[in-house]
Amino acid sequence: MVQSINTKVDLVIDATAFTGLTDYGKIMIGDQGFEFYNARDKRKFIQIPWEEVDQVIASVMFKGKWIPRYAIKTKKNGSFTFSSKEPKKVLRAIREYVDPAHMVQSLSFWDIIKRAFKSKGNKKKSS
Repeated sequence: MVQSINTKVDLVIDATAFTGLTDYGKIMIGDQGFEFYNARDKRKFIQIPWEEVDQVIASVMFKGKWIPRYAIKTKKNGSFTFSSKEPKKVLRAIREYVDPAHMVQSLSFWDIIKRAFKSKGNKKKSS
């Protein structure tokens, strides 16, 4: 069994980690960090201390009514994407330990399309 980095646990909830293949398990949010434990294989786990978290990126749809997934971007090891049963509860628990200025909303589909057209226009002008 893996040793938890948390001494006090605030929230434990069913979740999915998108690490190449989808892994089903539980998210544990506590005073020392964010943890994901795989339900079937105890050797597959993710532990992220709060000092290592750079940004929390939430994919928000329908004006905040639905949050399908969120990502935790770390300072050294890249980003980890998760989804859970109650994402708003998870993000509120994370907000207790991560500065709200570091919690951002991901770009929408239309924002990405707008950026693509703007970059095409900038490339034509510079040529």
